[in-house]
Amino acid sequence: MAFRFPARSCRILILVTAMSAVVPISALGQDLRGTPPKQQKKPPEAPSKLPKVGADKTRGLDFLFGALKAAPDEASAKHVEARIWALWMQTPSDTTALLMMRAKAAMDAQQMDVALKLLDAVVKLRPDYVEGWNRRATLYYLRNDYVHSLQDIEQVLVREPRHFGALAGLGMIMQDIGDEKRALDAFRKALAVNPHLEKVPELVKTLTEKVEGRDI
Repeated sequence: MAFRFPARSCRILILVTAMSAVVPISALGQDLRGTPPKQQKKPPEAPSKLPKVGADKTRGLDFLFGALKAAPDEASAKHVEARIWALWMQTPSDTTALLMMRAKAAMDAQQMDVALKLLDAVVKLRPDYVEGWNRRATLYYLRNDYVHSLQDIEQVLVREPRHFGALAGLGMIMQDIGDEKRALDAFRKALAVNPHLEKVPELVKTLTEKVEGRDI
């Protein structure tokens, strides 16, 4: 399912290097839209039903990330993970919450242009809101617009370096363009935060055999 065009891959890898050096991606990026939306996979996202959580987001997240690593089984881990997503999705703005709800409905209905306009409004209204950037990164990924997806992933990780959904999304982009070394690094970081991510352990195992079994 990977889309491997040499010129495109080169431009994207330049952008990823820029991310590591904390150089603004927007200064180097080019629009890579134009290929059909992918249906096969997408980065981890919040469950459809989220638990109610308290208002102390920072303290709550620190506790929950500790609990996530220590979870004794998958059921416990999924419960903690849902609470983390609930805190990430939390916003004091009713307008932002409504825009996010409508954007999700539009994405579910494959109305990607409508969803993009709604998410553009979210990040403009609340640039501090992590999930606005993350949801738009997912939308761009589904449109194969990797440059813009990487830009939004960068914004997510600046605000929340532990965002396992964004880290997994970064790994998926790197895997799609054939950069297995960077894909492995991103997936490992995602697992270090959330050891219970579905399918990621298998990806790490496969990529480890490929990457560390040969010279890069």
